[in-house]
Amino acid sequence: MEEYNSEEVSFNTDEASVTVKECIEGIIGGIDYNQNKVNQWTASIVEHSLTQLVKQGKPFKFIVNCAIMQKSGAGLHTANSCYWDTATDGSCTVRWENRTMYCVVSVFAVAVTC
Repeated sequence: MEEYNSEEVSFNTDEASVTVKECIEGIIGGIDYNQNKVNQWTASIVEHSLTQLVKQGKPFKFIVNCAIMQKSGAGLHTANSCYWDTATDGSCTVRWENRTMYCVVSVFAVAVTC
């Protein structure tokens, strides 16, 4: 295993956001909301996003969370808070929508340094 120090490691939120957005688009991009498929979609989005983030080969532990909600006029509010090393660790939230649903994916990355 490669050794990293904290000066070499920092979470790139833009890169992670693009990766997650590509995963969302690939799984539910052109599809209308279907309550019977939501569990499958959320599982696929988090698994695919996690796989793609790990493939980048950077020393992070990742947490990926996904919520899909049908567009119905109801409000949706989310928040998160983290206590960590802001020099290395990070998070990003991707908000995506089409005409029938919203998808919100949060990624948390905690650096693993030696």
